[in-house]
Amino acid sequence: MTEESARAAGLEAQLGLNRETAERFQAYLGLLMKWNARTNLTAVRKPGDIVRRHFAESLFAARQIPENVSTLLDFGSGAGFPGIPIALCRPEIAVTLAESQGKKVAFLRETVRTLGLQAEVWAHRVEAMPPLRVFDAVTLRAVDRMADACRIAVTRLLPGGWLGVLATRRAEAGLDALEGIRWDTTLPIPDSAQQILRTGTRV
Repeated sequence: MTEESARAAGLEAQLGLNRETAERFQAYLGLLMKWNARTNLTAVRKPGDIVRRHFAESLFAARQIPENVSTLLDFGSGAGFPGIPIALCRPEIAVTLAESQGKKVAFLRETVRTLGLQAEVWAHRVEAMPPLRVFDAVTLRAVDRMADACRIAVTRLLPGGWLGVLATRRAEAGLDALEGIRWDTTLPIPDSAQQILRTGTRV
């Protein structure tokens, strides 16, 4: 077994993935490590920490997305969390990665191309999307001014659409007054003392 295959096998076991998907996650990890060496994609730089904090949390969110979702907007995608893991493990969903910072846009485009993902990179602010551009689901994770971002996210959801917000418990209180969303569940992120996934439905 090659070193790369051994690493993919480790991800397969750790994250509960099939072998093919684990190999693609390993390729994603390689791209992250390569780009992080020359630009600041994420403050988490050790491979094990990336797997535990970024991959596992994103996969937890991906597994909560309703089965009928076919289009998803990842708002403020950054280094691709949770949008790229969603595209990897839920290939039936057409994912749009919205990110306005140039270096992160370049990384997302290379990752989509290298991994052959069914995903689009929107290289502008979400507010600049055409007014009629709406989605079955929107995800947000670790974005600036989370409550304000969620208000914009609601405008990008179809009626009955699913909103998934990965946030800290401290930030959760700012979501209570969000209009246009019926909050359904607040789930603790496994192995995290502070992170939660809050999900809601567009009304």
